[in-house]
Amino acid sequence: MDMEDKAKCIYIADDDDNIRQVVRTFLASDGYRVEDFPTGDLLLERFAQSPCDLVILDVMMPGSDGFAVCTELRRQSTVPIIMLTARDAENDYAMGLGLGSDDYITKPFSAMALLMRVRAIFRRIDFESRKYAEEAPAAAAVGKLTLDENRRHILCDGRALALTPTEYEVLRYLMLRRDQAVSREELLNAVWGFETAVETRATDDTVRRLRQKLEGSGVSITAVWGFGFRLEEKP
Repeated sequence: MDMEDKAKCIYIADDDDNIRQVVRTFLASDGYRVEDFPTGDLLLERFAQSPCDLVILDVMMPGSDGFAVCTELRRQSTVPIIMLTARDAENDYAMGLGLGSDDYITKPFSAMALLMRVRAIFRRIDFESRKYAEEAPAAAAVGKLTLDENRRHILCDGRALALTPTEYEVLRYLMLRRDQAVSREELLNAVWGFETAVETRATDDTVRRLRQKLEGSGVSITAVWGFGFRLEEKP
């Protein structure tokens, strides 16, 4: 297998030709295989034929917007998704994360800032995969949940939950610290790889999605006011 075969594949959808060219060139220069599309619908068609390792989506595009494309991708896959948009309203940020995106960057942005986010996502996934291969997997079971680190699954009553990579990492982190209060900042550092006051919204929206997926699991993620969250078994 040559180096090109080993390179991570990234799909970009943005109706701005200049942005697509800059992002494609910058990511390709860092060793990624990149395909770009002027619409989200074309990206979805390509993804159905050949899934990639990460998706970068603009929000405002002709045809299906980025939110609609993100929703459709989440029906099919847990591929990491980064949203790009010129809109920086808080409700747009929350909507992107709420639909299952892993990160959200507003325009104008530097290509280096985007590259650092891409690297952080892949670094986290690769690090966890290597750690599981080299170490004995940690065991955790809470309520009806069981952590299967070899396959990077969390099972509920023996069936794997449909979790995005970020959702998996957050739930895994909380399961391994059951009954402990974990701060938002700690989660940001451990899962996203950064800590800022603005980005703490990411933890809240990810936990909100997890709560929906944990219905009937016998566990709950409770808020620790002014601090963070705690995962505990329901009485």
